Amino acid sequence: MAVARSVETLHQFLRRPEEEPALIYRDGVVTRKVAPKGVHSWLQSTLCRKFAEVVQPGRLAAVFTELRATFAGSSTVPDISVYLWKRVQVDARGRVVEDFAIPPDIAIEIISPGQTLKDQRELCQWYVDHGVGLALLVNPRNETVERFPPGAPSQRLSGDDLIGLAPILPDFALIVRELFEPLYLFGQATTDS
Repeated sequence: MAVARSVETLHQFLRRPEEEPALIYRDGVVTRKVAPKGVHSWLQSTLCRKFAEVVQPGRLAAVFTELRATFAGSSTVPDISVYLWKRVQVDARGRVVEDFAIPPDIAIEIISPGQTLKDQRELCQWYVDHGVGLALLVNPRNETVERFPPGAPSQRLSGDDLIGLAPILPDFALIVRELFEPLYLFGQATTDS
């Protein structure tokens, strides 16, 4: 995250016009998200497609990118938010609302250049400490995924480990290696010459 600025209240923050990259407000401090670069953007779109293929046809859940969610006195913008279908906020007409005021069921952050692992871990832990059912931290640097369940230590997953989303989406299955394979457009490089 970029340089922090202080703001007096969440209400004042929410009255600001949106900016790109997005600003987030957490614990009374405003920070700017890091603009996504190639790897981040590719992983974000790949993950969204994989989620949407599984959860949207049967209306199990809805997948959002860069969705602002204001809850627990903060306003954050996870890279990917997943809401169980019955929890997607809608207006009187049944149309998705502009402003979400409840935490996602799953929040996913993807580390970008300029972000620290420590800061992103703290953010994922903050999510689950404040009502998010599960947070995932995708680390393209070492091709791992860290899973943050509420009330339990995080779990680092790699290679052929399964990214489990139970109890939120018990039927969703994704192998860590399969998440990162699309980054290699011409096949994964080998160390053999």
